[in-house]
Amino acid sequence: MHIVLVEPEIPQNTGNIARTCALTNTSLHLVKPLGFSLDDRYLKRAGLDYWDKVDIKVWDSFEALAKQYEGASFFPATTRTEQNYHQVSFPPECFLVFGRETKGLPANILNAYPNNHIRIPMRDIGRSLNLANSAAIILFEALRQHNFANLK
Repeated sequence: MHIVLVEPEIPQNTGNIARTCALTNTSLHLVKPLGFSLDDRYLKRAGLDYWDKVDIKVWDSFEALAKQYEGASFFPATTRTEQNYHQVSFPPECFLVFGRETKGLPANILNAYPNNHIRIPMRDIGRSLNLANSAAIILFEALRQHNFANLK
């Protein structure tokens, strides 16, 4: 599995997601610009001592990542769809794509995968779930669909 964070802004969220990726053998892709330095102490603290156990790649653009993995299945998470994440069959090596904490994913990414949009059901009170929580919820559904292969 792969988690993609497009222009993440909050280092603690990325650190928490990195820890989740390390513990689930999930690759983490960070798309620039990042709202923090990879040396940020909050990022490092949130990821604890898992940094050497996570497969992390940094990309200059989402287009570069998509080109490298042409033909792969990408699932953009957005509040602007009716398709809930549990209604989707996730392929084993799919990409779960999340946008900036304050703005979500840009239109060009959403437009590139119109049939693969996924959302987490929640009340509409103006804000969404925390990015790290959202990534974990969707990742674990994708892993569950594959019987948590290679995990204890």
